Amino acid sequence: MIFIPREEPFTCEHCGAKVQPLGKGTYRDHCPKCLFSKHVDRDGPGDRLSDCLGLIEPVSIDQDGKKGFVIIYKCLKCNKVSRNRAADDDDLVNFLKAKAKSE
Repeated sequence: MIFIPREEPFTCEHCGAKVQPLGKGTYRDHCPKCLFSKHVDRDGPGDRLSDCLGLIEPVSIDQDGKKGFVIIYKCLKCNKVSRNRAADDDDLVNFLKAKAKSE
């Protein structure tokens, strides 16, 4: 898998939050407020080769013994499922509360 490090600010297409890079030797690819992402990578993180460009919805949270909390995503356009480690400032609590209310 190809990994191309990119530290780029972006505006979340789901909630409109202005998202800044993490800048701690790790890379942010999702909004810390609503946890949504965008399907921009195809073969590996940072490659920006995807033609899909759909919004990627957080659908659940998992816990990995080595990685900590992991967000499970599903692309709203092509249905691809992916996983990504949560960042320290991600609002996991509000995501879990909203998920519990919807179930």
